[in-house]
Amino acid sequence: MATDLRLKESLPALTERIVETYEECGVMNHLGHSPLPSYREIVDILGDFREILYPGYCRKQNLHMGNVAYHVGALIDSLHDRLTQQVSRALRHDCKAKDLETDFDAEAQVIAIRLLESIPELRRTLADDVQAAFDGDPAAKNFNEILFCYPGLAAITVFRIAHELHRLEVPLIPRMMTEYAHGKTGIDIHPGATIGRRFFIDHGTGVVIGETTEIGEGVKIYQGVTLGALSFPRDELTGEILRGAKRHPTIENEVVIYANATILGGKTVIGHHAVIGSSAWVTRSLAPYTQVTIENPKLRYRGSSEPRTEDIGALDYQI
Repeated sequence: MATDLRLKESLPALTERIVETYEECGVMNHLGHSPLPSYREIVDILGDFREILYPGYCRKQNLHMGNVAYHVGALIDSLHDRLTQQVSRALRHDCKAKDLETDFDAEAQVIAIRLLESIPELRRTLADDVQAAFDGDPAAKNFNEILFCYPGLAAITVFRIAHELHRLEVPLIPRMMTEYAHGKTGIDIHPGATIGRRFFIDHGTGVVIGETTEIGEGVKIYQGVTLGALSFPRDELTGEILRGAKRHPTIENEVVIYANATILGGKTVIGHHAVIGSSAWVTRSLAPYTQVTIENPKLRYRGSSEPRTEDIGALDYQI
């Protein structure tokens, strides 16, 4: 197939037109500045964390108590350096935007050490999450299946790492981590959310958990659940959205939320041991042990010789 050189000669002019938009649409550029965190590097860092959190289930096989300390030690040493570099980049970018100056590398090293120091407790928390998945899903044959196959555990693992960085006030990187998990699992958890132990997301696709959501211990949710904002508070003078306000619901201990349920609002509190049925829409607080269901849905059949409507009644939910 011959190449038409006359068409190719138009490419330099096309390049000029594209570059012109870099000034016109400057909000989408990062040119002439210090480097931002590397998305590829953040993903690789998450892979190393998974190696440490779940040894033997990831890249490195044939680990045992005789060699695992060497393997983990090498990963920790590498993570220290890589985290320090990436966090320093994030801090530098954030501070320049606010016209602040600081020793970015020193601050980043302290943050990297604190994150690495959280790993023992992270493992204890994730062990509870794995147990909750096994206890809450009769289809789970063993823990290996959960660790290899369950998207809910993959998403909550990334979230718990990202939440530690969010708590340490690291910009950009926590969202980069959770959005990576979102793309891989279909589960969207903001790193600012607060989630207690023994958390289980069954199936998971389409789950959304907003930034100021608070979730207690032993909570179980299914696919399509949204824990979102009912409205956005705005400044009375400027009309701009007030950021940082409590916008998302509070879910107390041992609550079960079934598929496609929506719970909205920063003042909405779901009391402990409540059960929210499928497709329910909840915008007000509920007392403990409340059960919410959509009553008497109907199925309508058309196209048959005798069109009919059936009342299928309220559904019973088992915890």
